[in-house]
Amino acid sequence: MDLPVMPPVKPMLAKPVKKIPPGMQYEAKWDGFRAIVYRDGDEVVLGSRTGKELTRYFPDLVPEVLRSLPARCVIDGEIVIAHGGRLDFERLTERIHPAESRVRLLAERTPASLVAFDLLALGSSSLLSVPFDRRRAALVAALADAAPPVHPAPATTDPELAREWFEKFEGAGLDGVVAKPLDLPYRPDTRVMYKIKHERTADVVVAGYRLHKSGPVVGSLLLGLYDSEGVLQHVGVCAAFTAKRRAELVEELEPLRMDSAAGHPWADWADGSAHETARLPGAVNRWSAKKDHSWVPLRPETVAEVAYDHMEGTRFRHTTQFRRWRPDRGPTSCTYEQLEEVVGYDLAEVLAVS
Repeated sequence: MDLPVMPPVKPMLAKPVKKIPPGMQYEAKWDGFRAIVYRDGDEVVLGSRTGKELTRYFPDLVPEVLRSLPARCVIDGEIVIAHGGRLDFERLTERIHPAESRVRLLAERTPASLVAFDLLALGSSSLLSVPFDRRRAALVAALADAAPPVHPAPATTDPELAREWFEKFEGAGLDGVVAKPLDLPYRPDTRVMYKIKHERTADVVVAGYRLHKSGPVVGSLLLGLYDSEGVLQHVGVCAAFTAKRRAELVEELEPLRMDSAAGHPWADWADGSAHETARLPGAVNRWSAKKDHSWVPLRPETVAEVAYDHMEGTRFRHTTQFRRWRPDRGPTSCTYEQLEEVVGYDLAEVLAVS
């Protein structure tokens, strides 16, 4: 492979803001795997956000890239999987599997799509220093003959339409809106774009914590909600505390600390077979199998209010943010019924937007 922009390239990033800023281009924020796609003739490499290769996990996308992308190009985009008319992140993560036979089976059952939103190189020319509005125009022209499952990302310069997308597209599993300055050169691994995401709050049971890598202080709180059968389900974590607050949390939670997980609702997390039917806090992450997943069990008696953007199935899609303790709430009142139900929206209609 010999391109004017060679792998690995870390993608340009966005910083969170509360409101949609004026005077920019706006796109939906896709909830998938960020990917830099390199094509040089018959060679295709799918690079992840961290620089690792994703190509082996998405063999179904290689022939589609060869069919729809220019012969020599580098494109920034998002790999997504749709199911039931909306994005399905769970099925996407299933692709990160060590067995090639399993990956190929999943590729047949739930093929992936590529949403392209930036052009880093075309032919023998690097476009990294070219303003974004010109890169976007070049991307649209380069993908004029592209066909599903390769899609140019819908975009607009109308902030009112962007606000409409922000409200509607969440029902198709999208994450919010990204705003991009029109004169922006491509700046790898730098937060120079803007992302506007949904934020809601929920009252959750704090049923354990993991220690921080820096020492015997809280790294993240393990959160639970009661389902319709009265079972406390692990729904995600709360993190991003200051060093001082991490130490304070250890002291605050000490009266709830259990000597062992015996009798805890998540006591079975150490049994590998339990993870086939439940999402428990000891599950091994395929992205970081060597990470320490041990945890400190707490009596599930304390309630916290946390902020979250959206759900992925029965779990918070991203790390939540701590807002306050709720001593006025009993743990059994923390159920899924409190969560806001998003109005559905067909993903096909999102991709049909020009």
